[in-house]
Amino acid sequence: MLTLFLSDPNKPTEGEAFFGFMGVAFALILSNFGAAYGTCKSSIGISFSGIRFPDKVMKSVFPVIMAGILGIYGLIISVILIQKITVTGYQYHQAFSHMASGLCCGLASLASGLAIGVVGETGARALGLQDKVFVGMMLILIFAEALGLYGVIIALILTN
Repeated sequence: MLTLFLSDPNKPTEGEAFFGFMGVAFALILSNFGAAYGTCKSSIGISFSGIRFPDKVMKSVFPVIMAGILGIYGLIISVILIQKITVTGYQYHQAFSHMASGLCCGLASLASGLAIGVVGETGARALGLQDKVFVGMMLILIFAEALGLYGVIIALILTN
């Protein structure tokens, strides 16, 4: 551990790349956890609503689609980060910036997935009982999705 701090800053080591690759992993894994949770939780509401009101199932699918977009956010940031990690000239500042970028995207998408899952389940159940709930449910889902988008925007800024 002490050799990391005493090593020549111009000589490339494996330590820098580790933190960059952790950013890639955080972005992809946490974003997909959010997408999976949002899909799973929303599907429970869709299944419940589909048993009693099968004609309203297609309107209830929107939360699952929006949760799937969160996984794409993580994939985009991961691809961008993996292209910026190099063997030579890759400094700790860049590595920590890339790790922060991955965490930012991943945690924002995870929080967004949690919100989409809860709103999607409740909204799908309510949509089965009352069609007027659809617009309100979609507005709430859009604002929940915006949380993940904010994380992607900041992650893109951090990658530079």
